[in-house]
Amino acid sequence: MEFGWTPQQQAAYDGALAAARSVLPDGFGTAEYYTRDHWRALGEAGLLGASVPVEYGGGGHGALDAALRFEAFGKGCPATGLVFAAAAHLFACAMPIAEFGADAVRKELLPDLCAGRLVAANAMTEPEAGSDVSRLATSARKVPGGWVLDGLKNFVTNGPVADLCVTYATTDPAAGHLGLTAFAVDTGTPGLLLGEPFAKMGMLACPAGTVEFRDCFVPDERVLGAPGLGAVIFQQSMGWERACLFALYLGLQDRLVEQVVAHVRERRQFGRRIAEFQSVSDRVVDMKLRLESGRLLLYRACWEMDRGGSAVLPIALSKLQVSEAAVASALDAVHLFGGRGYLAETGVEAALRDAVPATLFSGSSEMQRRLVAAELGL
Repeated sequence: MEFGWTPQQQAAYDGALAAARSVLPDGFGTAEYYTRDHWRALGEAGLLGASVPVEYGGGGHGALDAALRFEAFGKGCPATGLVFAAAAHLFACAMPIAEFGADAVRKELLPDLCAGRLVAANAMTEPEAGSDVSRLATSARKVPGGWVLDGLKNFVTNGPVADLCVTYATTDPAAGHLGLTAFAVDTGTPGLLLGEPFAKMGMLACPAGTVEFRDCFVPDERVLGAPGLGAVIFQQSMGWERACLFALYLGLQDRLVEQVVAHVRERRQFGRRIAEFQSVSDRVVDMKLRLESGRLLLYRACWEMDRGGSAVLPIALSKLQVSEAAVASALDAVHLFGGRGYLAETGVEAALRDAVPATLFSGSSEMQRRLVAAELGL
């Protein structure tokens, strides 16, 4: 059993951390949306195609090596929404195309997705269908040469600025989860409408909104896999997302621990450094414990993915632990900074707002508990 990184992995992490710290210009506000220049910088850093095969312009990395890079960006880039947007683009859009798209579609789309010349959005969630993907109201009916899509998607990360949507629609209502089909759709296609960005609590650098399909024709070659494989494709992408995307929250927690340690060493109250008060040091220890526990679970989940083992249980445990820990530790950081933690200048309050949705997207904490219970035979 090996717990250390190889020299190559350490070098990759260090390089990604340096790139993360330089990707945003000085003065960039975390409430601003990212620009195409930011996006291309992520592509140049290798983040947008980390796990895409080299032959299609990606880095060719497995789950663990991709996660290390997102962990570095989560630590080094204060605009968590930008890193989240990149992860959603890669794991929920580029990877389904890489693993299930026709070769011509891979050659057409993946190089531009990896380089940052295209922005992709995953359009799955609907107003009445979040966790239950077998009840999608969006439909696709077969016509000569392709499919016609109708329906509304909600909470679409990157949606307002996307060039491409990976979306899912019901093609056989009687077949339940076996009646879903996945599509890769250009957003310039007639009948595809992008909504305005939502006003959100956190992840402010990342625009999210609705995507609507109104008699939107999609050619047969843009079907991913085959008709009826949509649920399989989605669950595969969720494996990538729940394991690798949440590495950015390890980076966020790592950043918070460093900030808090520096603060409590320097801050003095009642003639003493506040680090000397047991109630303070206990909170810092709890933050570190959550970080390292989540890190071990996430690396284990990625290791299982890379070795081709059954990863449902470790991925669910990892997602649950890391997301819950991010919220708890960000709240601890606010408490430890006191009044300053409530001010925007420290970035601590932004970390808390960015952490809250981690327990909701990619399957809520409640859904992860149901997955774990099922894997235990309960």
